[in-house]
Amino acid sequence: MGAGLRTGGPINESGSMTSAAEWVIWNGSIGIVDSVRLGPVNDGAAGRRVSLAPPYDVVGPFSLDELETQGRIAFGACLVMSQQRWRQDQDELRIAARAARSALLDQLTRNQDDVAFRTILELPLQGSLTTSDIKTAFRRLAKSAHPDAGGSSELYRRISEARAALLARLD
Repeated sequence: MGAGLRTGGPINESGSMTSAAEWVIWNGSIGIVDSVRLGPVNDGAAGRRVSLAPPYDVVGPFSLDELETQGRIAFGACLVMSQQRWRQDQDELRIAARAARSALLDQLTRNQDDVAFRTILELPLQGSLTTSDIKTAFRRLAKSAHPDAGGSSELYRRISEARAALLARLD
């Protein structure tokens, strides 16, 4: 445990690091950044292993040697890093996390829209579609949805938009 003294601050009676000043936990997918303490250091054949102290004690065990050498270590969706490394990398990390969250939101929205468009055209909700599938469904519905055929302009507009959106996704 003596090796842990140089990076995490003093060790208390329970064997955990008492200083949170040097370590940060970052989870960009949910936007958490917090100062953290390291738990007890376990020396073994694989080197020094450590987990974070509560309330983040589910993060670990990971290599303390790698954390000290690299300045940060990935554990699942989290990064544990030194305060210095956080100051260097935070802008890049925040931008990347914002882009990843935006891409996920776009994907979820696209999937919801896809289900809505398939429903409007009375197409299967799952599975791949071909251009022919989409155009055939549109023509079948357009025969009765068009205002000249006794349908409404609103319904015709909706099936036209659904056709265009689904065809655009195939390109």
